[in-house]
Amino acid sequence: MDSSDSFVVRPMKRQELDLALGWAASEGWNPGLHDACAFYDFDSKGYFVGLLSGVPVGCISAVAYDDTFGFLGLYIVKPKHRGRGFGMKLWRHALRRLGDRNIGLDGVVGRQRDYEREGFVLAHRNIRYESAGTIAARTMPRNVVDLRKKYSIDDVAEYEKRLFPAQRARFLDRWLNPPQGAALGYVDDKSGRLAGYGVIRRCVRGYKIGPLFADTHDAARDLLIGLAGHAAGEPVYIDVPEANGMAVDLAKEAGMNKVFETARMYNVSKPDLDILRTYGVTTLELG
Repeated sequence: MDSSDSFVVRPMKRQELDLALGWAASEGWNPGLHDACAFYDFDSKGYFVGLLSGVPVGCISAVAYDDTFGFLGLYIVKPKHRGRGFGMKLWRHALRRLGDRNIGLDGVVGRQRDYEREGFVLAHRNIRYESAGTIAARTMPRNVVDLRKKYSIDDVAEYEKRLFPAQRARFLDRWLNPPQGAALGYVDDKSGRLAGYGVIRRCVRGYKIGPLFADTHDAARDLLIGLAGHAAGEPVYIDVPEANGMAVDLAKEAGMNKVFETARMYNVSKPDLDILRTYGVTTLELG
């Protein structure tokens, strides 16, 4: 009997998502220590594990934000089991789950041609930057506040309308309260409205900022300074859309260095988003 005959794909149990994120850490993707809770609570049916004779050897996520948009991530087959068709079975299972939605993903360099053959088209590259040391050693910028104390989840979801392809208030309710992290907002001087926000969370290595949205370069800089202050001198990472030159400049101004890249790709159409207000994407796993 071919070994592929004993390979099955089924929905993940909650603890298996911890295993998948452990594999992601082994791949060098540096997930957040508490990401699994926010991920699974948002769409518990969107995660799949591949079992070979009952043993987990692969995984993929296919998260449905609504009826029109979904996101693929956590696409991993353990190294010693690659090249045997298991990854393609996971892939097909995920695509069936998302159906005719517009699907986004962040493809690592080695897989981008494969995704192109599957009909995915490059929107932009995301560049991961790492701080070489402490980003800033000064007090919290004046306009930066605790996001959850100043603004509601609905306020944040409204702010995101041109920044993410789907409404995701339910996801934000968990994401904006990260254990070992912080969510900060930027208050517009004249109107008092939300003019930017960011989240920093503890990761396998250091801390990661995501998202970082801001109406102006100054707001983005102040949010970056405020968020990085929570890292207490540990490395800070941010995934910056290369298409926003001001975001790239900000990372370089902060003394950060490029360490990794992915390609943001979509299979139906590129969403009409305000990339110039996106200084850091939320997460490579869920978009």
